[in-house]
Amino acid sequence: MRFLVDAQLPPALARWITLNGHDAAHVADIGMQAATDRQIWDYALAEDRVIITKDEDFAQRKVLAHHSPAIVWMRWRNTRRQELLTRFETALPAVLAALARGETLVEVI
Repeated sequence: MRFLVDAQLPPALARWITLNGHDAAHVADIGMQAATDRQIWDYALAEDRVIITKDEDFAQRKVLAHHSPAIVWMRWRNTRRQELLTRFETALPAVLAALARGETLVEVI
């Protein structure tokens, strides 16, 4: 699975995902820290990456789009980095299972 972690999430999340056997990049790692949602969307489509985001705009765009990348929408309040990583570790098996079933908008609550 190939992931693209959006700007409002820490680069440590992309590193953690990579350490756990998946291909992940943070937008800052690829020079897209200041990119628009559209640019991130287009990059994810071109590179076949799943966007991990806290930005509701991606979920809304997903619902309206004919062709789109898969979106993992993390609907958590702001947390410290370690808490976020711990919670994501718990959520990852369900996220991967949902993506494997073909779900293209996965909400993590």
